Amino acid sequence: MTSASATPTLLTQRLQSIDALRGLVILFMLLDHVRETFFLHHQVGDPMAIDTTEPSLFVSRTLAHLCAPVFVLLTGLSAWLYGEKYQGRSDVSAFLFKRGLFLVVLEFTLVNFAWTFQLPPSVIYLQVIWAIGVSMIALSLLVWLPRAALIAVGAIIIAGHNLLDGLHFGVESALHVPWAILHDRGWLEFSDNLRLRTSYPVLPWIGVIALGYGLGPWFARGSEAGRRQQRLRVAGLIALLGFVVLRMLNGYGEAPWNGYPTLTQTLMSFFNITKYPPSLLFLALTLGCGLLLLRAFERAGQARWISALAVFGAAPMFFYLLHLYVLKLLYLASVALFGLNQGDYFGFDGIAAVWLAAVLLAVSLYLPVRGFARLKARRRDITWLKYF
Repeated sequence: MTSASATPTLLTQRLQSIDALRGLVILFMLLDHVRETFFLHHQVGDPMAIDTTEPSLFVSRTLAHLCAPVFVLLTGLSAWLYGEKYQGRSDVSAFLFKRGLFLVVLEFTLVNFAWTFQLPPSVIYLQVIWAIGVSMIALSLLVWLPRAALIAVGAIIIAGHNLLDGLHFGVESALHVPWAILHDRGWLEFSDNLRLRTSYPVLPWIGVIALGYGLGPWFARGSEAGRRQQRLRVAGLIALLGFVVLRMLNGYGEAPWNGYPTLTQTLMSFFNITKYPPSLLFLALTLGCGLLLLRAFERAGQARWISALAVFGAAPMFFYLLHLYVLKLLYLASVALFGLNQGDYFGFDGIAAVWLAAVLLAVSLYLPVRGFARLKARRRDITWLKYF
């Protein structure tokens, strides 16, 4: 939404760092989706069972926890930068509403089909693209608040939504559907032939996107880099300190962690936190890491690896759709060639093969993504390109 409109080599460090961080979490997402495609015979829950999940699988899944929080935070930040460019909240609000609606439609159509290859669908999974789209629609209204009020709303949602964990509404209640969408992950039965799964309850993500928008002035054109980096460091460390303190207390908003015979399992239990919906501790840990990474990437300047990551972050929606269809086709081709070698699935024998496949896919998709990013930069007259 911001730096995606320019070629990475021409970006300021301020903007290239945003694209680079977005690119990093996109690669973590790719790793997790390779796992979901070729390692599904080793399914993981939320939270993950420490006794049955091997450490390498736990680490791979935990890295993916960074994806949605960082991406939603950067979406809010990018919305503010879009407003700085176009001079006005009305432009930001209109763009957020239209793009959010576009993402919601995309989730119901191209994204869901990429997961199921079923038409018409019997199940529609409302996942991360849905959550980002609804959050953008909500932010299109929140941008009219004063910045302090908007930040307060975001912080209150993030810190307080776990107070609502015990609130549930049965299918007979008029609040069942809206509450399932907002906070209570579950199934929505629309007919005998169609069910919806609210995989990503959206309330906490609205808080995250609001905080991202509130960070915008730190990245304003002409802002002092040293001061911004100091703010990012302080904010990131406070978030991580808050995570450690609250986790040690073993109380609010999260299943307790336990000591195990080995240090590895104890650490796994400590960092085993809830994503659906994301708990306060989940967001404190992931957003704290994200802010520190954003600072580190800006300080890294024009390093070649930063520029490479920024390519993936410059065309995120194009990459998202492309990798989903590539993975699905690769899986179908593998089944056709080798059959089902892991019970009901075709899959790899170990997590190392998942990592190797993710690396090879990232390398293979680099040139198509770079080409699309350059097309976006070259053809700014094509309106729909900016939605990708």
